[in-house]
Amino acid sequence: MGHPRKSRKKYDTPPHPWNAERIKAENKLMVKYGLKNKKEIWKADTLVRKYSREARYLLGFSSDKIEEERRELIGHLSRQGILAENAQLEDILNITVENVLRRRLQTVVYQKGLSRTAKEARMFVVHGHIAMNGKKIDSPSYVVKSGEEDSIGFYPSSPVSKQIEEYNAGNSKEKTE
Repeated sequence: MGHPRKSRKKYDTPPHPWNAERIKAENKLMVKYGLKNKKEIWKADTLVRKYSREARYLLGFSSDKIEEERRELIGHLSRQGILAENAQLEDILNITVENVLRRRLQTVVYQKGLSRTAKEARMFVVHGHIAMNGKKIDSPSYVVKSGEEDSIGFYPSSPVSKQIEEYNAGNSKEKTE
């Protein structure tokens, strides 16, 4: 047991640091999702391995208590938006790092069209321009739960939201003329 103010590392580093194929794959993910560093990929990978380990453990048993744990794990992943609600335990073994990265606030902001690039989405989130249900969220790694996507938008007093509204209004006038 460590000190309560010193949190543990939430990721595992790759076993072999200089694997060219892994580095190329990580670089593609960093560009696609606009990540700051590889640590964010490693966090997602550690999460995927944790879910897979738990699923393999539960697949080995068949008691009633294990059935309750199965429902809890599948329910957790479906609330996170990583799996469908009618998924089976075997589907957890097919989860990839990209499934986890797609649920980050940064990615959802980009996919909703609130930013032009994934890096710009990260900047909007970090600088406090993005809100969920009117509340600022300044963590790009926030996991957006299923059903929360519709409540994401610009913070009402954000200067960026006013500029984008003016830009969109100008473009709509040009298209109608």
